[in-house]
Amino acid sequence: MSKRLEGKSMIVTGGASGIGLATVERCLKEGANLVISDLASSDGAAKAQALNGQGGRCIFIPCDVSSTEQVDHLIAETVRQFGKVDAVFNNAGIGGITPAVDYADADYLRIIDINLNGVFRVARAALRQMYMQGSGSIINCASILGTLGQTGTAAYSAAKGGVVNLTRTLALEAAPKGVRVNSIGPGYIDTPLLKDLPPEMRQGLVNLHPIGRLGRDEEVANAVLFMASDEASFVTGAHLLVDGGYAAGKS
Repeated sequence: MSKRLEGKSMIVTGGASGIGLATVERCLKEGANLVISDLASSDGAAKAQALNGQGGRCIFIPCDVSSTEQVDHLIAETVRQFGKVDAVFNNAGIGGITPAVDYADADYLRIIDINLNGVFRVARAALRQMYMQGSGSIINCASILGTLGQTGTAAYSAAKGGVVNLTRTLALEAAPKGVRVNSIGPGYIDTPLLKDLPPEMRQGLVNLHPIGRLGRDEEVANAVLFMASDEASFVTGAHLLVDGGYAAGKS
């Protein structure tokens, strides 16, 4: 039985940790050749070396998504190494909690630049390559905060809401070229950072999810795998919530 991404090449930005790394590991097992892309200061190179050959090949290409030059190099180097770009998980991002009235311009604009403009830069470069190929799949990582608001997240929520509608627009443009563009909206995912929260704060986050727990990295990775695979061949312009029912409303 063939693997679901056999022979495909895939880039994961923000791929050195968390949801990104879980997606790399999951897609490698399904036969893809993977590019871990993250900041040069990350441990992406070591992660790629450790994972190389665990299904497909795995390499590291450093990239800061706030730099058009670095993003364009990421796509070009992937093509040089693997010959094509079949899928991109546009996952690099940063967080921030600040009341709107206290946001400094520089802090607000940095979150917008990484979380929204960075997604656009990567998508733009990937689309140029995918249009030449006549095929491809881009999965943009938004958030439940692309659907709902939350106090203290003016920049983050604005960016993630932008990602959701950017995805729809890109999907419309890309569909005639044989390229699919979708987004996913994770809820709160159980990461080491959340383990350090006081128990009452952690339980408060759990209580936001009707399913009764936080999400796991691999559960988001499974959604990305589906969107990247040919199983989702009729899915484009969609926003898939992976949130344990968070956005469904109050129970």
